[in-house]
Amino acid sequence: MSALLTRALEKRANLWSQMQEIQSRAETENRDALTAEERETWDRMEADLTATSQDIERMERSARMDAVQRDQAVVTTGGGRREDHDGEGQEAAYRDAFGRFVRRGMTALSNEQRELMLANHSEIRAQATSPASAGGYFIPTDTLAKITETMKVYGGLMSEVNIITTASGNSLNWPTNDDTANVGAILTENSQVTEQDITLGQKELGAYTYTSKMIRASLALLQDSAFDTEGFIARKLGERIGRAIAAHLATGTGTSQPLGLFTNATAGVTGAAGQTTSVTYDDLVDLQHSIDPAYRGTAKWATSDAGLKVVRKLKDDTGRPLWEPSVQAGAPSLLLGAPVVIDNGVPAPAASASSIGYGDLRAAYVARQIAGGQMMRLEERYADYLQVGFLGFLRFDGTTDDGAAFRVYKHPGA
Repeated sequence: MSALLTRALEKRANLWSQMQEIQSRAETENRDALTAEERETWDRMEADLTATSQDIERMERSARMDAVQRDQAVVTTGGGRREDHDGEGQEAAYRDAFGRFVRRGMTALSNEQRELMLANHSEIRAQATSPASAGGYFIPTDTLAKITETMKVYGGLMSEVNIITTASGNSLNWPTNDDTANVGAILTENSQVTEQDITLGQKELGAYTYTSKMIRASLALLQDSAFDTEGFIARKLGERIGRAIAAHLATGTGTSQPLGLFTNATAGVTGAAGQTTSVTYDDLVDLQHSIDPAYRGTAKWATSDAGLKVVRKLKDDTGRPLWEPSVQAGAPSLLLGAPVVIDNGVPAPAASASSIGYGDLRAAYVARQIAGGQMMRLEERYADYLQVGFLGFLRFDGTTDDGAAFRVYKHPGA
């Protein structure tokens, strides 16, 4: 743990302790409210606590990105097939060739490097308007890992749901079953056993193509060898794709895009009239108990930052805040004993919105990513501007899986 992160955690713990002392003093003196001075101090500390918490989250995200295990990244070759390379030397050679390709184009590569790039080339389908030779080159493993980590950091749900990686984009089907309503029975002597068949359903995942849109870079920038051009461009492409996917994971319509976790989720609790932007302590307790205990051992909350702001102001029956900030690196802050996942793709508190969810996120949602994010380099299109165009694309889909594992809090319409 870095010294900076340690100091930030200590600062947050100290702020939280001082805020609790203010509240305890008011309770000890049997007062109905805080004094004006106490309220001013509380508000100032709460703002500082929020800022410090955000700093801690940024530092922890940075540490996670630095600790990416490169050996777990997907190694891909042309045609979407997975193959074993001759150790790290081959992988390093491809990374070097890819970096040179980003900076200077195919003409700057040696014959050996060109062969290596062409072996990791994927053609665009015949129906496309571009010629087949204009396909993309598979991103080397360390760059692909940067993009994947960027996506996880941006969308909190991306780090929590069940993600399946496949080599091809063919439709992926799997059976489902809900047998929870069926129970066994006592069999009396000489009686025939009754039948109760198992009913199977089916889920399906496709592969939508997400693009980063175009990035135009000047030749001067690309030829600056002191600048990590390929790393910078990869991060920008990943951030753009990540933002698009994150929004769909939460509220995608399921028509020409993934079906979001919150889109058709069952309401475990609906707020009382007037709670168009608020939630009560009792509502959250009821939401926790709206899912079966079988899921609660691994359940987490999911909400936006705006939703967390509302929840953090709630107190239990004894006056204690429900939100418990973490004072240890790697340990999540808790709400009623369960971790909180923040994803701003989740709807903010509003009339008729489902702003808070609770459940086993891995059981409730499954996503599918096609191995091998790709990047294209367009030299001729912007040659008269002395610029080169770049775009990235990644194939992805997602849908709800076990609907019983997740419930939402729904605000009333008025």
